Amino acid sequence: MGLKKDFILLTKPYYWVNILLSLSYLLAKKTPGVCAYLFTPKESECELDSRETEILFFLAIVVMIRTRKAGSVTMINYLTSSFIYTKIANLLLWAYADYLYGVVFGVIFTITALVLPEPTYSGPENVTYFRSEFALDDELENDRKVAWIVAFYTVWNPACVNFAPIFSELSAEYCLENLRFGKVDVGRFPGTEKKYHVSDSSLSRQLPTIILFRNGKEVLRRPGADSKGKLQTFFFSKDNIKAAFNLNTLYKECKENGVSSSESSKDK
Repeated sequence: MGLKKDFILLTKPYYWVNILLSLSYLLAKKTPGVCAYLFTPKESECELDSRETEILFFLAIVVMIRTRKAGSVTMINYLTSSFIYTKIANLLLWAYADYLYGVVFGVIFTITALVLPEPTYSGPENVTYFRSEFALDDELENDRKVAWIVAFYTVWNPACVNFAPIFSELSAEYCLENLRFGKVDVGRFPGTEKKYHVSDSSLSRQLPTIILFRNGKEVLRRPGADSKGKLQTFFFSKDNIKAAFNLNTLYKECKENGVSSSESSKDK
């Protein structure tokens, strides 16, 4: 997703409201009139004390770690991955200043989460969703001439959520009748999780996992393991996926077989 698209998305209420909530305590502290009204008229009260500084420092560390694990590579990804942590930190800061302020912020926090859900990708896609335990196996056996790029994911994992629109865009750009894109929710199908060695643990670094199948067999996956079996870090950006799976060459090879593009998404 380009920077221009990121700024367009920022105009949506979900983003600017959450940005305001994430900065609410600092804005209140640094705005003289607001600070004097909410806290005390003393000038010292408009400066952060040691406890408030500790909370903000801890927040910065958590956000950096969690967004890195989530594979956040764009401004929007960083924001959406950090909102929950910044808002919890603000809840603690408001409650530390006055428990009533904490209650009010908590109510606002809850209402905005219900009224302003995160915008979801609404563009074109050519993705087959495998909705049974053996659907992927059956499809791979059904026609070995088809190359499949399959995303193994869970609905609750932030990295999977961030990657979903990227995978949809890639499917719309590269899908052919003999080059197809699929998704499997490993949280729903434990058998699939075990067979393809993709852990859905909350501590797992395998979500999402993208596997390329050719002739019904796995030929490449990301993230992959090194020679010692250690999982290698992989950032799921559009360019990284194109490079890792050599999509341009794969697309050209499949297209030269004379097969027309797939026109619609399918459920299995």
